[in-house]
Amino acid sequence: MRSITRNGFIALGVLLAGCYSLRPAGGVTPELGSQIVFDLNDVGRVSMGPSMGAEIAQIEGRLIEKTNEDYVVSVSTVRFLRGGVQPWTGEKVRLKPEYLGSTYERRFSRGRTIAAAAITVGGFAALVASGTFGGFLGIDGGGGPPSEGLVHRP
Repeated sequence: MRSITRNGFIALGVLLAGCYSLRPAGGVTPELGSQIVFDLNDVGRVSMGPSMGAEIAQIEGRLIEKTNEDYVVSVSTVRFLRGGVQPWTGEKVRLKPEYLGSTYERRFSRGRTIAAAAITVGGFAALVASGTFGGFLGIDGGGGPPSEGLVHRP
């Protein structure tokens, strides 16, 4: 049963990963509460470096407040220039507009969701058709009754 649950959660995670995409905000200020990603420019990296770490490329989180002078973001993820990713747990960070390059919003993507669902369903169908589905779930076929030549002794 544990194997079924674990594999189900893996499949659900793969499916949910395809459900969202980043889209440029296009000059429109994102709505409060929306999930956003900011690219930091060189000024932002230098200014935010002491408090957030060196070589930050992007900051992702939920937009909590927007004033004329800055954005307040509850940070969930920081991505670095050389490819590293660091999860955060909602710490609030103030970002000045002059620190930022592009702004993206995380939005639901119907096409990616349909593609991920089709791949997941197709994968399970292939497992069932190949007869390895039982092994995938950790179910042993048993191999039938014991051989007549074997004698059980207590």
